[in-house]
Amino acid sequence: MSRNDAVLTVACSNRIAHLTLNRPDKRNALNDETIAALDAFIAAVPADTRAIVVSGAGGNFSSGLDLSEQVVRHPLEVMAHSRNWHRVMARIQSSPVPFVAALDGAVMGGGLELAAACHVRVAEETTRFQMPEGLRGIFVGGGGSVRISRLIGPDRLTEMMLTGRIYSGGEGMRIGLAHYVAPEGGALAKAFELAGRIAGNSPTINAFIIQAIAQIAAMPPEAGLYAESLAAALSLTGPDAEEGLKAFLEKRAPDFG
Repeated sequence: MSRNDAVLTVACSNRIAHLTLNRPDKRNALNDETIAALDAFIAAVPADTRAIVVSGAGGNFSSGLDLSEQVVRHPLEVMAHSRNWHRVMARIQSSPVPFVAALDGAVMGGGLELAAACHVRVAEETTRFQMPEGLRGIFVGGGGSVRISRLIGPDRLTEMMLTGRIYSGGEGMRIGLAHYVAPEGGALAKAFELAGRIAGNSPTINAFIIQAIAQIAAMPPEAGLYAESLAAALSLTGPDAEEGLKAFLEKRAPDFG
């Protein structure tokens, strides 16, 4: 199945959905239409989808917020705009279907905020990570002060925003912006390799991994341990658990359907 939109292309095959940010002439700068397209996809993910790959067309993941489309807004309007981005990014981060980001070229500002909401991130060696908002006289508004700060720490994010520092793909992996580094031109292939592996997992367990770990991380230790025991107990019920145990005893790969 495939669908083409003005700013986003969607192709589905072998239980993997491929979303492509499709504004190459703007280095895939994110505008309201792009955010709405992402939101619409998340609201109607095909039922057989087990993993989602996100990439950018034309050699760049995303250069961030499209400043050319910004208009003068009152403070409450700016807050509402920012909160809508937060809502959509939160839907990505809490999606029971894992998101894998293939990062190349520019991964800046809002583009890095989108990448930070994804569950697995593959960067090319030549990727350029940057948070340039401070150089432009604005503050982040797509969740970066929370998500990116959790990835690399508030001190490092502060320095990035104050100086406009650019990290390469390899540097980004070392500080936590990416999980894997691929050669130039190789991020998408690696992302699909990982998505294929993820798609073979139990979809129930994928959802537990994404949602339970995020909640447990925000809990006091004892509450987190209790929540972990509940997730473990629930994971051992149902057909996926039965198939996993049966496959182990039969020394074969499980088939979770």
